[in-house]
Amino acid sequence: MNLENKKIIVTGGAGFLGSFVVERLIKMGCKDLFVPNSRDYDLRDKDSIIKLFREYRPEAVIHLAAVVGGIGANMANPGVYFYDNAIMGIQLVEYARIFGVEKFAAIGTICAYPKFCEVPFMEENLWNGYPEETNAPYGLAKKMMLVQSQAYRQQFNFNSIFLLPVNLYGPRDNFDPASSHVIPALIKKCVDAVEHGSEFIEVWGSGEASREFLYADDAAEAIIMAMQRYEKSDPVNIGAGFEIKIRDLVTLIAKLTGFRGGIKYNKEKPDGQPRRCLCTDKAFNEFGFRAKTGFEEGLKKTVEWYKKTF
Repeated sequence: MNLENKKIIVTGGAGFLGSFVVERLIKMGCKDLFVPNSRDYDLRDKDSIIKLFREYRPEAVIHLAAVVGGIGANMANPGVYFYDNAIMGIQLVEYARIFGVEKFAAIGTICAYPKFCEVPFMEENLWNGYPEETNAPYGLAKKMMLVQSQAYRQQFNFNSIFLLPVNLYGPRDNFDPASSHVIPALIKKCVDAVEHGSEFIEVWGSGEASREFLYADDAAEAIIMAMQRYEKSDPVNIGAGFEIKIRDLVTLIAKLTGFRGGIKYNKEKPDGQPRRCLCTDKAFNEFGFRAKTGFEEGLKKTVEWYKKTF
């Protein structure tokens, strides 16, 4: 798909990942972009979606809008996270089909994978078990867009793709302690501790769980490459292809922020999924994506942005 001349809707385009996607589309020369805001278009409401499609008549949709948060937020809001994400995805795909959208990108989540999935996670293992309990409602809600994408391609020849990004990080991330993910939460804790002279910070869990992280601008590049070059409904992992233990992540962020105090691990809090690391071969083979930003480089940029902004 040649995106430059298409009318494109980017849901969630004002959010964290969405802002990078929109920036890249503009740099490519895309002039007909629309980012709906929740005040005018409640994407949980079908009448709002119909209004959006009637007014804008998109040829392509990149669906990034989501209700999302870290482990604590998922545990506090499982019903909201399931319903809001499921209803948005299901209705957007349905009305995109009805209104003749040429291509739809559904952005899923690594939380859709089974809790004890074999590492590295391969797309064919996506259905080999139940997701980790603390974020299963969110992960399964997003996973339903894969089922819908495949069913609609089979019955209606609807051109949609489904991408599975790993944990994202970078400038503009959510640093609210009530809902942030692990990297922004740790950056805030460390920077605050330096500023206040705190002797230690507390970290949820044992520190032994592992995670993989992808710089948000790299993820945006992957999404656009898939929109241009990928024409199947088979799921595709979007990641950097490495894993790091939370314990080592804390040490690295402490170094980059200048925090030299102690680390207390609260083992009464959940670790979440034991390990996360994606096989990223399919993204490279299908549309040529490889992550470019080194992890420490990306963390430095994120820390610098946070210090300048807050």
